[in-house]
Amino acid sequence: MQDLITEIWMSIKRNRLRTCLTGFSVAWGIFMIIVLLGAGNGVMNSFNQDSQGFAANNMEIYAGRASKPYQGYKQGRFMKLDEQDMTLLARQFPDIIDQVTTSVSKSGFAVTYGKKHFSDMYLNGTFPGQADMSHIKVPYGRFINSLDIAQKRKVIVITHLLARNLLEGRSDYATLLGKRIKVGNLLFTIVGVRHADENRRDNDLYIPYTTARAIFGMTNDLDLIAFSFNGLETEAENEAFELRIKQMLNARHNAAPDDESAYYISNQFTQNMQMNKGRKILNTGLWIVGFFTLLGGIVGVSNIMLITVKERTHEFGIRKAIGASPWNITRLIITESVAITAFFGLIGMILGMIACLIMDRTIGQESMDLFGESFRLLINPTVGMSEAIKSTVLLIVAGTVAGLFPAVKAARVRPIEALRAD
Repeated sequence: MQDLITEIWMSIKRNRLRTCLTGFSVAWGIFMIIVLLGAGNGVMNSFNQDSQGFAANNMEIYAGRASKPYQGYKQGRFMKLDEQDMTLLARQFPDIIDQVTTSVSKSGFAVTYGKKHFSDMYLNGTFPGQADMSHIKVPYGRFINSLDIAQKRKVIVITHLLARNLLEGRSDYATLLGKRIKVGNLLFTIVGVRHADENRRDNDLYIPYTTARAIFGMTNDLDLIAFSFNGLETEAENEAFELRIKQMLNARHNAAPDDESAYYISNQFTQNMQMNKGRKILNTGLWIVGFFTLLGGIVGVSNIMLITVKERTHEFGIRKAIGASPWNITRLIITESVAITAFFGLIGMILGMIACLIMDRTIGQESMDLFGESFRLLINPTVGMSEAIKSTVLLIVAGTVAGLFPAVKAARVRPIEALRAD
């Protein structure tokens, strides 16, 4: 093995400039694969940032407009949702629906605690199930419970960001539990401090839905109904279940049974399935683009090995004349090809990973405002271990393929002809 490595090194050393130029094309190809995959991952992570705070098995129902006249009701009328619909859903589909909830949010509230004053907070009235459905973490205290709902308690769950400001930078958030703060003109007792997303504006303060309804002077009409579900594994099953829900609501609110515009449903499960399909398509496309970029390097390595075979024809003839087998010649050429490809490919891979880290520290930290919310352009635009392993395997295969044809050509050299070559 040592003699083989020495031979390869001497061959590369004799043609340093040619080898480096050819190796550059290999390094550039693998560099582009890593950067493209990292950018693709960053874009997909950015698209997924809104859904990370919600359970995958979650649906939301919204009222729409009737698209057909039915039983004396006109086309185009606005439909409604109410609290009875929540009860009916839970009763009608107990084997599928786990938790049903709703929420109402109002903005522009000021929070006062002692001499501290904070403005532009959101007051969000909801039910206990919202914590599980939205993955709300409450490390201090608790979330809204059923007694809060039944008794219309004036309790509130604040964010750790607000708690930090109330405590002037301290992190002993548990000391705020049981304390009272003023929201608008009303006093609330703090029962929990939840974790907030520091990468975006997160000012939601949670109170019981029944309390919010009394404060806001609401009727039992709802803006939305959300619920978590189980047992629906395919898109077809989800679509069939959504249709059953729409038919039930249409029947209760006097809309045509086949009117699909009266109510519309946002299904996080099918959205995630479609997002995963999009991720796979994007990933495959990036691999194809990167592969064809790398293909130029593979062709370059193959060409340089052909030139090497031609230049060493006399040498190979002597080797075969003194007893070297065709496999010895083939192994030498393929090993040299793999060595060149692997060495420069690993350099390109390392540089690609460094470029991804730089991209994360620069472009990945920038954000844009959309619909009043701030979104990061790229989130963690890096490649994982699986991509690195795939790239390494691709390098080895590419080196083998690049050296295969020159190696076969060298192995077929007849000693008598090779000895006559210049």
